[in-house]
Amino acid sequence: MELTQHADAVERLLKGRQIDAYEIAVAGSRDLAIEVKQGKVDAFRVAEPLGVSLRLLSGKGMGFSYSTALDEASLSRMVEGALVAAQVQTPDEFLAFPESSPSYPDTPWLFDPELPALDESLKVRRALELERLVLDVDPRVKRVRKCSYGESIYHSLVRNSLGLNAAYSGTYNTCSVSAVAESGGDAQTGWDYAFSPSFAGVDLAAVARGAGRKATALLGARTLTTMRCPAVLDNRVAADLLDVLAGSFLAENVHKGKSLLAGRVGEKLFPEFISVRDNGLLPGGMGSAPCDGEGVPQRDTALVVSGVLQGYLYDSYWGRRLGERSTGNAVRGGIKNPPRVGTHNLHLEPGDAGPASLLSGVGKGVYITEVMGMHTANPISGDFSVGAAGFYVEDGEIRYPVKGLALAGNLLELFGRVDQVGSDLRFFGPTGSPSLRIAELAVSGT
Repeated sequence: MELTQHADAVERLLKGRQIDAYEIAVAGSRDLAIEVKQGKVDAFRVAEPLGVSLRLLSGKGMGFSYSTALDEASLSRMVEGALVAAQVQTPDEFLAFPESSPSYPDTPWLFDPELPALDESLKVRRALELERLVLDVDPRVKRVRKCSYGESIYHSLVRNSLGLNAAYSGTYNTCSVSAVAESGGDAQTGWDYAFSPSFAGVDLAAVARGAGRKATALLGARTLTTMRCPAVLDNRVAADLLDVLAGSFLAENVHKGKSLLAGRVGEKLFPEFISVRDNGLLPGGMGSAPCDGEGVPQRDTALVVSGVLQGYLYDSYWGRRLGERSTGNAVRGGIKNPPRVGTHNLHLEPGDAGPASLLSGVGKGVYITEVMGMHTANPISGDFSVGAAGFYVEDGEIRYPVKGLALAGNLLELFGRVDQVGSDLRFFGPTGSPSLRIAELAVSGT
């Protein structure tokens, strides 16, 4: 996909204008989504979005505009819109664009040349095969609620008036499935997914096993009495909790008083075996790329090392405003939005404890595999109260499934009570975690 010609067209329209600096971003992709049901294709959608956005500096004001139509008249309207917006903005001395970079990190795994060349019938067969594999996991798996395959072949270019010119292409494909298991009048659902830049990188059998086992494992779940007890959180639950904490690492939230971690750099906030990184160059990561949304090279940033907070994540604007360098953490939510500071592949570093080791220290407690309502957690105070399900554990062994639980507490206190870190790091979107054992957690039951 040739993006350069569209950036050139915008630059021609900017010549002779009363502007101090500019940034042009062009993005395009070919996106495919397939859903199957009962052995047949239920939906097949292809989209090829392409668009350009513009940020202009006029005086100390910055204007933003975008266009998904690429004819000259539409691009002219976009330029006018950005210019008018810049002239009415409140002046801000920290607004500027990043300097060009002499080089960018090498990310050869980001683009799989085989993916665009594969016949779409193979992709349909992959979705159908996933549905079949899930139903074969266990006879109690009676039906598949949703089974899908998705992919994107995408291209990005960022150019600014300081000589920055950053472009890259990437691919990814995903498979996900939601299975329903039934037994003795009880029904439970289980979901799993996989993501990879390459077609060969997705393990269908593992996705099927994950969804099938999660659905069957909670059949016949009982309730528990309220207790304070040790708890093991599986990697998905731990990642959900870290995702709530993610906003506290962003410099914008730190400055605005919306971060749990504001003013605490250098403090030991967590046990020494907890380290957190945001690695924008992680091979296979959903947030990986050679550069961020402003064209600044992405990098691997240590945020917590041995329990001690090291710093925050910055884009160009918040770096200048707070006297720090950009960490390459500008993200764009599509062409219709200007870049803002965000995470790439935020994760808690794995330890060396296997599942049996995590459970072995639990005399009477719970193994939590599912939480509901994590979006209601307060990211500023860290307080949360969520529904949960999982298993009752006694003498280090899983005894039976439990449901109807409620977990309540504070995020910093919860991470502060981690006494063992699992080896099973897994990403769920741009956030990942291994399983964690918590020394004590308030679990409300009946």
